[in-house]
Amino acid sequence: MADIKFEIQETVGTVSQSPKGWTEELNLISWNGKAPKYDLRDWAPEHEKMGKGVTLSVEELKALRDLLNKMEL
Repeated sequence: MADIKFEIQETVGTVSQSPKGWTEELNLISWNGKAPKYDLRDWAPEHEKMGKGVTLSVEELKALRDLLNKMEL
């Protein structure tokens, strides 16, 4: 399996933290040198490991925001 290179360009915020120190974060990340996208996933402390996540363009993130704003929570 090829190495995945990433650069966290902006940390938007933390959604939650587990008792083991992993955090679910929304970040702006450049994957393998490509244009950055918004990314929501779990990270180990110091970002040495990551879980599966969702990567969204600005347009997709706006559409998600609009959907969430319509929900009654």
